[in-house]
Amino acid sequence: MNFSTRSFCIALLGATMLVFSQERNLRNIQKLTFGGDNAEAYFSPDGKKLTLQVTNPTIGAHCDQIYLLDLNQKNISTKDLNLISTGNGRTTCSFFMPDGKHVIYASTHEANKKCPAKPKPRTDGKYLWPIYEEFDIYEADLNGKITRKFTDSPGYDAEAVVSPDGKYIVFTSIRSGDLELWRMDIDGKNLKQLTFGLGYDGGAFFSHDSKKLVFRSSRPSTAAEIKEYKDLLAENLVAPTNMEIYTMNIDGSGLKQITNLGKANWSPYFHPSDKKILFSSNHHSTRGYDFQIYSIDLDGNNLTQITYESEFNAFPMFSHDGKKLVFSSNRQAGKAHETNIFIADWVETDHHENVSEQNLKKTVSYLASDELKGRLAGSEGEKKASEFISKEFKSLKLKPRNGKSYFQDFTYDLKLNPHEESSAVKINSRNVIGYLDNKASKTIIIGAHYDHLGLNEHHNSTLMNSYGQIHNGADDNASGVSAVLELARMFSQNKTKEKANYVFALFSGEEDGLMGSKKFAEEVKNHYPNVISMINLDMIGRLNKDKDLTVGGVGTSPVFGEMIKKYKPAGFNLAIDSAGVGPSDHTSFYLKDIPVLFLFTGTHSDYHKPTDDTERVNFTGLRNITHYVFNLANGLAEVENIPFTKTKISQSKAIPKYKVTLGIMPSYADSKEGLQIDGVTEKRPADLAGIRAGDVLIRIGKCEVKEVYSYMDCLSKINSGDELPVAVLRDGKEMTVNVKF
Repeated sequence: MNFSTRSFCIALLGATMLVFSQERNLRNIQKLTFGGDNAEAYFSPDGKKLTLQVTNPTIGAHCDQIYLLDLNQKNISTKDLNLISTGNGRTTCSFFMPDGKHVIYASTHEANKKCPAKPKPRTDGKYLWPIYEEFDIYEADLNGKITRKFTDSPGYDAEAVVSPDGKYIVFTSIRSGDLELWRMDIDGKNLKQLTFGLGYDGGAFFSHDSKKLVFRSSRPSTAAEIKEYKDLLAENLVAPTNMEIYTMNIDGSGLKQITNLGKANWSPYFHPSDKKILFSSNHHSTRGYDFQIYSIDLDGNNLTQITYESEFNAFPMFSHDGKKLVFSSNRQAGKAHETNIFIADWVETDHHENVSEQNLKKTVSYLASDELKGRLAGSEGEKKASEFISKEFKSLKLKPRNGKSYFQDFTYDLKLNPHEESSAVKINSRNVIGYLDNKASKTIIIGAHYDHLGLNEHHNSTLMNSYGQIHNGADDNASGVSAVLELARMFSQNKTKEKANYVFALFSGEEDGLMGSKKFAEEVKNHYPNVISMINLDMIGRLNKDKDLTVGGVGTSPVFGEMIKKYKPAGFNLAIDSAGVGPSDHTSFYLKDIPVLFLFTGTHSDYHKPTDDTERVNFTGLRNITHYVFNLANGLAEVENIPFTKTKISQSKAIPKYKVTLGIMPSYADSKEGLQIDGVTEKRPADLAGIRAGDVLIRIGKCEVKEVYSYMDCLSKINSGDELPVAVLRDGKEMTVNVKF
């Protein structure tokens, strides 16, 4: 990305119901319960019934009770729920026995017919689960008659499940003094302890071949964590805020941690293939309460978000034939805190559509290696990068731009010193263009620039005296190139023929003023049918801990606002900018009346410096953004019409002349309070005065700064050598510094 004076001025010059669903694995979603708190629904062996846990005072379930639901009923409603627990005490975790005529569940009814008290709220607000010591495990027939009691030891015994081959029951028990997994034969005999590590091991389920178990576990490691765990356990409580997913063999051997995501990862269940696991997690959440269902391979790779709708999705279970998935969710809730059971057809997605983090790393590592010496436009490093991209396009069997070559050659003149005519040099550069022809009537462009600053020969570095140092540009913009190449692979190798053609365009000369994208934009409408939109990926490799992603160009078509929110990855916080122009290549297409979207994770202290290296890229964030763009591009293909809209920053806006610089990089996102500062150039006026990235500029002298135009107006009134008070907001508080221009 180029925030230089040249390209920044260029940027200033410009200044439906969707068929495609992000819940691609779920089809024909049906709501099965209506009101109350409904959870932990599990299929009978024949897939015709569910056993589930219900709290719903309107039907007499004042605390968790076990109900049966016949899925053969038409127009299922609350009246179709049949109580099969005693109706006394509290119950949990029911599961069908192999004969399909009995269920097992845990209950406190023998100790007390009343509902046991819930834990008192803590002053620190920490969420706690009660481990009721009165829980024992029972078997009942489908009419509710208890036919067997499996456990009768002091303390918690619950969370029982049955192996698909009908040989074993596994459950969680505190009989050893800690919450561990235990196994018994189907008749309750031959008890065997399976786990031994300190912490809460629970929620176990068998693989479909009955050879493995998957479960959630909290394993405290520090002295403080161990003390808190033991103190809570002494009160029959656990804090389920840090749990990971584990697997092991059914004899307790081969213990393996599958996730290492942080926060709460729980309610796991094996996929029908037994090669991956579905589970619920809030690891992505940065603001508030949010649980989504994910899948992950047994080796811990290919983490994939399954649900997107609502803020609570958990307890996934497959029918025994693998065709249905039942889960709990607060979607379509009639009131706050209502959770219902849903059933859906399970649809396997094409494995080619999984984003490969390994591919992203491979591309970034090569493009940002010292071998390419910063990929300066017109350099040998740029040529090597273009040949690498061309080779990738050829391997994917994309069509060349003109039928013969993926390259689009172009030249431009560049003044190395804008004040000296004699400093002009001619740059010979090239774009790399690949085309996926789906024989569709419309075309979508997905693009990024692949050039960077080289050895700072063109003087665009933000580091003083850095001529001769390699500026590798891992984030800017090897990250965007890696995503475009991965998207090209996904779209070209999958089994779906989308309703749009896709152009994958990698531009050079961006750092010198959007040169390559301008060249391509001039001809694009003549080469490809009905270009309906352009998605630009520039600096998407540094997603921060708050998962802030800027999406620009949203105002260039009325369909974009709903779409970018619809496909948003869990936990992401979108900074929406309506403008169709900005300091990157989408501007060139906006100026040709093409709707544009621009994705950007923000500037940082390594921007345009030699330190923008591969090891600083957030590849997990890059993978999630790539998947987001895949969903967006699919969604765009399904939209019948994407009208173009001019945005507020008009092409006719006058640019004031100014003689000084403050040395800041403005944020591309809108700010209600002033001009957000994303970066500060070393040894320039702002840096010398103590202004930092993250400050919000509100005033220069007496001149108010509200956005980029007022900022430019303020600068135009200042002469070199002037010293003025500059006001910024830092952490919400106004502070003033003296700046010498």
